[in-house]
Amino acid sequence: MKTKLLAITLFTLTLGAVVYYPQLSATTKLVQTPVNHHITVSTPTTNKPRVDVVFVLDTTGSMGGLIQTAKDKIWSIATTMASAQPTPEIRIGLVAYRDRGDQYVTRRVDLSSDLDSVYAALMDFQASGGGDTPESVNEALYDAVHQMSWSQDDQAYQVIFLVGDAPPHMDYNEAQYPAIVKDALDKGIVINAIQCGEMPATVAPWTQIAGLGHGNFFQVEQAGGAIAFTTPFDNKIAELSARLDDTRLYYGTQEEKATMKAKVAATDKLHASASVESRARRGVFNAAAGGRANQLGDNELVSAVASGALQLDEIEAEALPEALQPMAPAEQKVYLAGLAQKRDEIQQQIKDLSADRDGYLAKKVEEAGGLDDSLDRQLFDAVKEQAEIAGLEYEDGPSY
Repeated sequence: MKTKLLAITLFTLTLGAVVYYPQLSATTKLVQTPVNHHITVSTPTTNKPRVDVVFVLDTTGSMGGLIQTAKDKIWSIATTMASAQPTPEIRIGLVAYRDRGDQYVTRRVDLSSDLDSVYAALMDFQASGGGDTPESVNEALYDAVHQMSWSQDDQAYQVIFLVGDAPPHMDYNEAQYPAIVKDALDKGIVINAIQCGEMPATVAPWTQIAGLGHGNFFQVEQAGGAIAFTTPFDNKIAELSARLDDTRLYYGTQEEKATMKAKVAATDKLHASASVESRARRGVFNAAAGGRANQLGDNELVSAVASGALQLDEIEAEALPEALQPMAPAEQKVYLAGLAQKRDEIQQQIKDLSADRDGYLAKKVEEAGGLDDSLDRQLFDAVKEQAEIAGLEYEDGPSY
């Protein structure tokens, strides 16, 4: 068991016998596969604490409001989680679930620091299916615990947020939540349970899951209870964020370039389809220290050269971005320097606007009485308390 959970092992969970259900449904999965290349320079993560968070989301017909809330708020949640000291690397994963007989039982998006790609997958989730009241909660939790690439770092903060409105099927021949939660604790994973709505049959299992999982139980309105303010700064931040994305150039093998091309495609998808407010929240996240991995990805040439981590003459011609290949070496350097300067200017503009936006939102929250019962505040309070064991300190409150 990991160092951070040695104290947890002092208590004993008394569990009934369960039968592990090995058969998992077909899944949709995003995987980041490392590629060996002698000049690869990835976004630095050395010595950074890590926050791994998996959202297990009920996507049956009654959950349309919550799914929209997740699409609206995931960037604010990421910003909140990245606001700790020291600044952590944030990875997010998703498990969507319905029930047997629906279009799918579970679909998962693996943990990744490429939040653009995670968000692009989230955009495709729609509420549908269901029927009988219980859902395949046990299988979804099993996937979250056993099918995600959880960090192996001793001091990582690893957490699951189970979000739904209906209780689990306990009549299926499969692993059930008491044993699954024990497996999570063995891996160092905390489980929080968020009940949407007020279905009485859901309260007991959700409370038990959170209690066994050393997490918190929240009960919120059916649509999720998160706060999604619009600000006068959103349009400009969203516009600048798109311009910042245009300064990225990727190099490497064909396979490495293909991986980053997929990331750029996910970015283009969210710029085309996400709300202005969501794109602004993404811009705020990317401009902060914790958003660097998502903003740049791997093998980003402008940052690698500007930081001195890589020299242009170390790269073979075919490994260069296509835009640079026709240029002479001197032209390449001038072009990259221009992009680096443009990037710095845009980032500073976003930071300035983000500060104005924070001030505007602080007044809105104050006018609303502090919003202490909002999902945003409850998530922040849970993360603040639970992440202490990983050496992370949260002070300023949730990001909206």
